[in-house]
Parts: sequence; structure tokens; C-alpha cells
Amino acid sequence: MECPIPQLESLARAALERSGTHADNARSVVQALIAAELDDLPSHGLSRVAYYADQAAVGKVDGQATPVLSQSGSVVGVDASTGFAYPAIEAGIPAAVSAARRQGIAALGIHRSHHFGVAGHHVEAMARQGVVALGFGNAPAAIAPWGGKRPLFGTDPIAFAAPRSTPDPLVIDLSVSRVARGKVMMAQRKGEAIPPDWALDREGQPTTDAGAAMAGSVRPMGDAKGAALALMVELLAAGLTGASFAYEASSLFDAEGGPPRLGQLFLLLDPGFFAGGDDFLRRVEAMLSTMAEEPAVRLPGERRLAARHGHDQTIDLDAAILADLEQRARSAPAD
Repeated sequence: MECPIPQLESLARAALERSGTHADNARSVVQALIAAELDDLPSHGLSRVAYYADQAAVGKVDGQATPVLSQSGSVVGVDASTGFAYPAIEAGIPAAVSAARRQGIAALGIHRSHHFGVAGHHVEAMARQGVVALGFGNAPAAIAPWGGKRPLFGTDPIAFAAPRSTPDPLVIDLSVSRVARGKVMMAQRKGEAIPPDWALDREGQPTTDAGAAMAGSVRPMGDAKGAALALMVELLAAGLTGASFAYEASSLFDAEGGPPRLGQLFLLLDPGFFAGGDDFLRRVEAMLSTMAEEPAVRLPGERRLAARHGHDQTIDLDAAILADLEQRARSAPAD
């Protein structure tokens, strides 16, 4: 159903605020979810409002939290205070970019955090300020170590962004799982089967049943190599920041248990401090132009940018998600 973006923003913010989320935090969250919809990534879009609102209502995520910043040298830390990740990351970006510009390299670590949505959007925001950025984030357990059955690692996104001579940075965003767990969740919600190479059941066997997949594990991309990458991200995003490891975190898809206390880590590099810095933008364009000479090659992020720039002022939203937003926006505020 085609819906005007301002209407959806208003409904989603009202739904979160009525669940006990501060207006400033609701704005940050909804902005991120709308951006995901515009990039044609609905699994990270407005379907998440229901989960966020239910968790805010019971305190699994603190909708009133204010991020707390700290800094030691070129390392910026943000305690999300068991609140939403989006305002915590927003709060840390200016200090991290400033540190990178002063010293050539900086790190931004977020702990006691929550779901951080489309990883590529955060590094894109940094690249728009002229730095190269890498992002890592962990998630509740969904991937088993290669050869195992028990999920210990999250789907753990890795993202990269580099400024370009064009207005939009180059953005690479991938999950260490073969498919985002949100897609499995959406299939379960719709009662749809999933491809047999997406996930394993509790016994470690391939399954097309989305419910069995949610109870089991998703497969890592590249098999053993993907599982190794997941371990790397856990140690960077949670080990360094002091956040919960995936197997210690509660689910992002229900309101049960305590806060997940996840972690995110971003590395920022100012090209001007490196030997190729003065010529960096030209060399980026040279590489991308050479790639584009191959007829079948598509640059990373190209599809998302096309979706973003192709949107008018409406979003095609599932009718059930719209109805849920409307109901939540009208419901009594949380105590």
C-alpha cells in the first residue's frame, strides 16, 4: 500500500512514544527505519517498530536513555545505556570524525546497545564527512561455529564506506550470514518457505521451514570462512567494547528477558594522512571506472542507491504493518 512518508513517520514516532520512548530517540529510530525502506531493505524498516515498541514498553530497551560519551586519545566510547543504538551512534560520530581528522585514525565503540539496523548507513554518514569508515556490529546468537549446532555468533554485519568524487559514497554492507536473519523472520511472519541453503534446524540439518530456522541457525556465508569472520566481529564489536557476546544477548524479536546489551565498533581513517591521500578520490574513481568497463559488473550498493533515488514521497508498505502502526499510534501511552 503506497503511503506518504510524512504520514508513516508520524505514525511510527507516535507508536514509539506511546510505548515509552523519548521524542528525540523516536525521531532518530524512525529516521533510520525510513531510510531502510527507501533503500528497499524492508527487513530493517518499519516492520521493526512492533519489536522496538514492545521492548520499550517493558524496558528491554530504555526508550528514555541518553547516550553517555567518553574519549581517550583517538578512541571515542559511547554507553548507549541499554537504549536504542541509533541515537548512541549519532552522538558519537562528530567526536570520532573530529579525532580522525586530528590524528589520521579514530575508533568509535558503542556498548550496552541494541539493534543498529542497516550498518551501511552509519559508515555512509561518516564517509560523507570525508573519512573512510569500517563498521562492525554483533547481534544475538544465530550462527553456529563451523561444524557445531549451537548458535554462538550473531549475523554480525560488516560495512565499509569511502568518499567519492560523486555526491554518494561507495558503500559495502554485508552480513556474515548467508542471508539476513530478518529475512527469515519476515518469511516466518508471512508463513512462507525459505530456500534450503539459508538455514539449519536445531539438529544442524538444512530446512525450508522459517520457524525451524529461527529455532536453529542461519548458515554463514562461505561456510567455515564466514563463521571465522563472525568470530572476528564478535571480538571487535563486543570483546573490545565490553558488550555482550551474541550467545549472552537476548532476542531482538521479542520482549522477553533483559536488554541485549550489544556492541558496535567503527574505525575511521582520514585519507589525507596516508601516502595516497592527496590522490585518493581520483584513485577511487579510477578503480570504480575500470570495474564498470565490464558489462556485467555492478558496483556494491548500486541497487540500493537506485531504489533510494527512484522513490517519490511514498513508501509501499505491507498492509498488516500499516495497520499495526495505526493501532499502536492510537493506543494508550505506556506508564
